[in-house]
Amino acid sequence: MRNAREQLIVAMDVPTLEKVRQTVDTLGDAVDFYKVGMESFYSLGQPVLDEMSARRKKVFLDLKLHDIPNTVANGIKSLCRFAPVLTTIHAAGGPSMLKAAVAAAQEGAAKWNVPRPKLLGITVLTSISEAEWAMIGHTSAVRDSVIRLATLCREAGVDGVVASPQEAAAIRAACGRDFLIVTPGVRPAGGDMGDQSRVATPAQALADGADFLVVGRPILAAPDPRAAALAILKEMEG
Repeated sequence: MRNAREQLIVAMDVPTLEKVRQTVDTLGDAVDFYKVGMESFYSLGQPVLDEMSARRKKVFLDLKLHDIPNTVANGIKSLCRFAPVLTTIHAAGGPSMLKAAVAAAQEGAAKWNVPRPKLLGITVLTSISEAEWAMIGHTSAVRDSVIRLATLCREAGVDGVVASPQEAAAIRAACGRDFLIVTPGVRPAGGDMGDQSRVATPAQALADGADFLVVGRPILAAPDPRAAALAILKEMEG
């Protein structure tokens, strides 16, 4: 069973290596796992991942690949050289793309002699409300769409999904205990929602079945980021 420090992932959405180093130094041993997403990876490239490796931090490489199967497969193979623990693809890419990504992760890990990254399917972004989902053209509710996409991922051999904490319990019921659920949109009790629409507290997200919680601004924008991280860990443990 994982402890809270293993389950908390801090979103390293910063544009400079100086800020990366400052953040890791400030959080210290309170945080072992970081999400490197589009902002930091596109700004900094491999050096941000080298920095994490040098500091013995685990990486969730969140680039949300979504393209034809061959392109996504080649992208996954290339990303394996960075040895991320977790990485993401869009579930909406469909069964062929998902299966190609699963095979590519195995091949890439063997090529680079690293552990195979766990693949996570992106379901419905936590910033999207029911009204926006309908505006895009979907006729089913967000929750129903998330469950359908999660089931599609499981059937394709994908390790888990990224979904809002509000869908975690339903995903767990539909996809089983061994299916990973990673939830952004986590806000400490009384915290500001920011641009998220579907949120929950850390304790509620875990109670509903989440395996990992991704937290960014409530920690990075806090006056004392380390204290904020420790407070969230305490909520998780409670």
